[in-house]
Amino acid sequence: MAVRKNTVAEELIDGFAELAEALEAGGDLGAQYNCYQMQLDLRPKTYTPDLVRDTRKLLGASQAVFAKFLGVSPKTVQHWEHGFNVPKPVACRFMDELRRNPKYYINRIRESTVPKTGRKKPPMKAPM
Repeated sequence: MAVRKNTVAEELIDGFAELAEALEAGGDLGAQYNCYQMQLDLRPKTYTPDLVRDTRKLLGASQAVFAKFLGVSPKTVQHWEHGFNVPKPVACRFMDELRRNPKYYINRIRESTVPKTGRKKPPMKAPM
């Protein structure tokens, strides 16, 4: 007679039951299970004026569009690019993400673009 294999669901339930027993027993889980702790290393780069400018140009954005996308004023981007101010860490983290996947963010900028009035133009009527 063939031996029946447990389903994935049954294996999960058995595993959780075993874990619950180990937790209730108060033993050293690290000795019984592979336990991993992970952390993210998301320290932002230091953005020099050239790196800010290169990041903006990587997206093909004007200073005004780049500023709007980052949630800062165009004057702030100008100051970063001229070295008068340095971007705050949160802006640096965002620029790190922009640099990691520029194609995605180029598409996001395109998707977000509307005429300056804020309203989409009505479709053109076909000539009669």
